[in-house]
Amino acid sequence: MTPRAYRFEDLEIDLDRREVRRGDAVLELAGLSFDLFAYLLGQGTRVVGFDELIAQVWSPAVVGEETVTQRVKLLRQSLGDDGRRPRYVRSVRGKGYQLCASPQPRHAVAAVAAAETPAARPDHGHTRPWRWLPIAAVLLLLPGIWLLWHGPAPRAPSGEREEILQRARYYAGIGQKDDVERAIGFYRQLLDRDGADRDALVGLSLAYSTRVCLYNQAPEWADRAQALAETVLAAAPRDAAAEAALGYAHDCRGTMDAAIAHYERAVALDPAGRIDTAASLAYLYMIQGRLADALARNLDAERRAATRPRYLDIQIARNLELLGETTAAEQRYARSFRLYPDNVYSNAAWPRCLFLQGRLGEAEAALALAQQRSEHPELYLLQGELALLRGRPGTAAEAFAAAARLRPHAGLGQTLARRYAVPPPPRDGLDRRVAEITAASRRGGWPEDHLELAVLQLAREDHAAAIAALQAAVEDGWRDRAYLQTSALFQPLAGDPAFVRVLEDIAGRVRGEREAAAAAIAAATTPR
Repeated sequence: MTPRAYRFEDLEIDLDRREVRRGDAVLELAGLSFDLFAYLLGQGTRVVGFDELIAQVWSPAVVGEETVTQRVKLLRQSLGDDGRRPRYVRSVRGKGYQLCASPQPRHAVAAVAAAETPAARPDHGHTRPWRWLPIAAVLLLLPGIWLLWHGPAPRAPSGEREEILQRARYYAGIGQKDDVERAIGFYRQLLDRDGADRDALVGLSLAYSTRVCLYNQAPEWADRAQALAETVLAAAPRDAAAEAALGYAHDCRGTMDAAIAHYERAVALDPAGRIDTAASLAYLYMIQGRLADALARNLDAERRAATRPRYLDIQIARNLELLGETTAAEQRYARSFRLYPDNVYSNAAWPRCLFLQGRLGEAEAALALAQQRSEHPELYLLQGELALLRGRPGTAAEAFAAAARLRPHAGLGQTLARRYAVPPPPRDGLDRRVAEITAASRRGGWPEDHLELAVLQLAREDHAAAIAALQAAVEDGWRDRAYLQTSALFQPLAGDPAFVRVLEDIAGRVRGEREAAAAAIAAATTPR
């Protein structure tokens, strides 16, 4: 019988739960990386060639050796392995790959352990050996990940419809761009069979929103996602999953009040089952400046989750950072950066943490590593900010332009790309954007919109209007005092008494939140 669980060096691998642990930590290993690792475990220490791996792991897809090589690289990153001094997986030149040691089936490990217990050997006695950048966009995208996270892939249920649904949820749960598209294909298959299939409608709604939030596709996909979720709720008004999907669609469209309302309803309908939605709700509370409420909800989600959600550390870290608990936040950011090298949110959050502390050299080094791991507009925005602080406006302009290309629908990236372009943009373009943001803020926008407005007003050399925009951001929930003090974007305001009053206002509001969150802070900063 093929083993379903292994002990391999310091790792515990459960094939049924698709989980790899090192001590108490669950490693970020899913999708093809997990499939590849599982197949290698089944082969012991024999060398496995490229053709065999392609046939056994990638089939029926047709890929080349370079694809295998890149996947092994990702696997090593997830395991914390070094290809130059491998501990887990080594390359065999011209042949393929092999494990560096023999994996042990867990039942065999248990038997060995039992033989060493005092009962078996009495003579041995009783000794026992993230919108990051200035707008925290790294966390803005979290709701999509939470809503798509389904935990380990379940066993395939009986019936073709159930099997297709299971495959769709599995691919959606991986969360990578290609896998989300595979999930969409499966959901569409189900809807071709039955256009009223509620599970498929909700799943497709989530996937469409993910196209916008995670992969920078046109906002119209969030409109379609909203329509799908509303279709389900018209037939089943108490469907918690559909309420969560509708909240996510509004979240991705930037309509915060509507997103909060639907998230809250989803949690009220299914308090035990909507941990994902509760975490999304906590994020939006944070955006509103409700830091105590956000931290309390996040810690509750952390306690109640059967498996530690991989993105929750970042969200809790951001709460702690805004509340002034820099050391505790840094520990969580650093841990996530180490354990989840393929997670763009971890990759952006850690260098950002260093940036906000003024540790620019360390931030640049962490950012360079993050950019080797993934490409995301938030990384380019941070690169641009660092370049401005280093006095390299040309490099900053290139970085902001790259961010704008990757996410053409995002306002801040476009504004920074235009603001630092050479030659500078015409004044009328700045005026149009100011008018657009001003009109949007009247309809109820995000605090970060006011920061973009402040950048534009500074470009127009209107310091009073820039200060007014920052104060409006604070009124709407902006609590990141460190960013305003560190960012080169707002250096023209340094020393302005009105700017100092804005910073003092933030500090006072955060003190009030700290007092309200005292018990939650104590729980979150207790060593784990």
